[in-house]
Amino acid sequence: MAAFKHAVDLGTDMLELDCHLTKDEEVVVSHDANLCRSTGINAYICDTSYAELPQYLCKLGVTFQRECFCEGGEDKRIPRLTDIFDAFPNTPVNIDIKVNNDTLIKKVSELVVKYDREHLTVWGNASNQIVKKCYKENPRIPVLFSLPRVVQLLGLFYTGLLPFVPLKEQFLEIPMPSILTKLKDPNSLTRSQRVLIWLADALLMRKALFKHLTARGIQVYVWVLNDDEDFQRAFDLGVTGVMTDFPSRLKDFMDKNGISKLQ
Repeated sequence: MAAFKHAVDLGTDMLELDCHLTKDEEVVVSHDANLCRSTGINAYICDTSYAELPQYLCKLGVTFQRECFCEGGEDKRIPRLTDIFDAFPNTPVNIDIKVNNDTLIKKVSELVVKYDREHLTVWGNASNQIVKKCYKENPRIPVLFSLPRVVQLLGLFYTGLLPFVPLKEQFLEIPMPSILTKLKDPNSLTRSQRVLIWLADALLMRKALFKHLTARGIQVYVWVLNDDEDFQRAFDLGVTGVMTDFPSRLKDFMDKNGISKLQ
């Protein structure tokens, strides 16, 4: 909650989060299904009631920044989705449904409707099956492109058919493949790994693709960028927004370069 509050106070346009279901069917915000990395307790959220969930560790590693850790925030409880909606009633939220669970999808939809947030929410997952279930459960909530749909999107783009094909998704949320070289020692990557990263980056990071999608009202977000070089590249490509672990760095970069908040 401290991280979310810090981001919103800085002027962040959207919060990205992941949802799981506890044993007593509370929708909670957590990336991992297992609690070991974040709390030190080897247990699964789905096997634990909300009241029994352990607190976050005082020091947590930042996945997309080597040898970097974050500390701070007095409230170390794993929050519920309702806590987020209560605390940030006017902030758009990007929800990753982490488990293919019909009850989880239904409960998230019910909460979005209860809080009148269908216009402030986008949801989905890399799994096409989960995205289809989300769309079927509540087609009024915009959905993300799943991984198979991203592959289809690229096929349509490179064959020139994309302008003629209707798209139900309203958000494209993809990684910048080149950041993979920053997660570990680049010298430890094999030649084939470097070639695959280069190829994926060349195929995905296309200004013409992003321009076409935004012209159709589809928002484009690139993740997870944490330094000025990647921020600059993303904005040069014409993305709608950048997903980052360090909103303060992104704000400083935007202020320094005279980049206004994108809507």
